[in-house]
Amino acid sequence: MIINRQFIKETLLTSAAVTLVMLSIFLVVRLVGFLRDAADGDLPVESIMILLLLKLVTYIDVILPLMMFVAVLMVLNRWVRDNELAVISASGIGLVNFLKPIVFLVLVIGGIACAFSFYISPLSVRYAEKIEEEFKTRSDITGIVPGVFMETRSGDGIYFVEKLNQETEIYENVFAYSSANQTDGVVVAKEAYQRKDARTHDQFLILKNGTRYEGVPGYTEYKIVEFETYAIRVELGIPPAPSIPVKGFKTANLIDSDDHRLQTELVWRISKPMVVPVLMLFAVALSKVDVRRNRLPNMLAAFFIYFSYTNLASFAVALMKKGTMQSSWHLWLVHGIFLLLAIYMFYRSSRNKPFIPRIFQERPKIQLSGQPS
Repeated sequence: MIINRQFIKETLLTSAAVTLVMLSIFLVVRLVGFLRDAADGDLPVESIMILLLLKLVTYIDVILPLMMFVAVLMVLNRWVRDNELAVISASGIGLVNFLKPIVFLVLVIGGIACAFSFYISPLSVRYAEKIEEEFKTRSDITGIVPGVFMETRSGDGIYFVEKLNQETEIYENVFAYSSANQTDGVVVAKEAYQRKDARTHDQFLILKNGTRYEGVPGYTEYKIVEFETYAIRVELGIPPAPSIPVKGFKTANLIDSDDHRLQTELVWRISKPMVVPVLMLFAVALSKVDVRRNRLPNMLAAFFIYFSYTNLASFAVALMKKGTMQSSWHLWLVHGIFLLLAIYMFYRSSRNKPFIPRIFQERPKIQLSGQPS
């Protein structure tokens, strides 16, 4: 049917536009945070973009249901505003006929949400954790931004690099300060580079053509040593294997595990795609034809339903994680209640009836002839 094809087309185009806007806001917010961490030396500058992409992929399975919910609301509300839905209804095509394109969209979007929830998002979490863990075990020099004084993670040293040659990976005009055993040491060098020992896997910073000043604060006696080559060990041994968070575990490992935390994560991954058909049914139910009434109450009700649904589901999962609830029945109860509510609202809306039945209706008054009104 032409109407179904047009509805699917407009919904997908609208969802793409809404998703683009929401992702742009998400990227800007996360980028500011990553740049702040890079300026503090807690994050390598060269890894910002890949981490930004991985963080974005991690939340796609949560963003998709909201985007489709908003898209269906926007499309149907525009049809109501332009009287297109009224003409369609007058032609004998009711809201029930929209179930076919809704089922198609649920299968497509639900399938994408399942792919992200069960495979792609955990994979992105593992890669992001690996990058962050590798940086934590790298030397203090790697995270330094040229032209900025940076403190070491241990807090007992400060580094400053004037320039960094990206091609040769050589630091120019290096300043290093360290404090140990009540003795301060300052090293300045024209250039430096990093080297890893093949036997011990220790990481060294090799300074060339510089001077070292060493002494005790408060005393005038200082040792001054000029050198051609000076090595500073900045990393010890082989870094440990990165620890993977629960949300980064493979789905197959969650299924085979008896651990309560892993079972809770599996239930949460199943729960995220389940909201797609429920929200789509709500969106159609809240778009019934009534051009005489304001559309604002329905829009407010739509967002109230979305936030209530998702927050209650998240709260149920949080109770499982804390061990307050050992079983997941209360989470499925939340899905069941909202599914029944969506079916009820769709049933009432398809028959052009109010969502809340009017139990007490005022009966018309019968006026007898010959009596004054």
